[in-house]
Amino acid sequence: MRIGLLGGSFDPPHVGHLLAASDAFDALALDRLVFMPAATQPLKAGRATATPEQRLAMTRLLAGDDERFDVSSIEIDRGGLSYTVDTLTSLGARWPAAELFLLVGADVPRSFPSWREPERIVQLATVVVLQRGGESIDVAGMPGTPRVLATRRIDVSSTEIRQRVREGKSIRGFVPVTVAEFIAAERLYR
Repeated sequence: MRIGLLGGSFDPPHVGHLLAASDAFDALALDRLVFMPAATQPLKAGRATATPEQRLAMTRLLAGDDERFDVSSIEIDRGGLSYTVDTLTSLGARWPAAELFLLVGADVPRSFPSWREPERIVQLATVVVLQRGGESIDVAGMPGTPRVLATRRIDVSSTEIRQRVREGKSIRGFVPVTVAEFIAAERLYR
């Protein structure tokens, strides 16, 4: 079984996440793609504005009933800082016969050497760097042999969505309707 893993803050999850996941699912011939909201990302500690539970709920709404996608609460259930090596170790034990693909953004190659146990990460999963719209990516400093996967460029970010909500602007088209309704109901990002 081929399983793609897409982690992140998902604060909030948006259509860019969904389209990148769809592109990766097809290009890597995955059997399943799992979104994994972080409890607290070590490199983004103190920045999330929705609770882990709210981000998990929004990510479940993003995945909806699409049979290609799952959402895992593994990092939120574990709590504390979310280290990829710990998550991959747990998932490798849970799915010993699976081939794991860790999907990361184009900004990751710069920070990857500072992650906890980067050499172990590349033993546990194939790292796939998502390249949006032909942007330049330098993977020279990364251990192993990361793959670079071209995806479509979607200029939307969680930061922009939070700002639009704070300014009272519509987020229609940035997130699925169910996520927008959740943000409104929970009064997030105001």
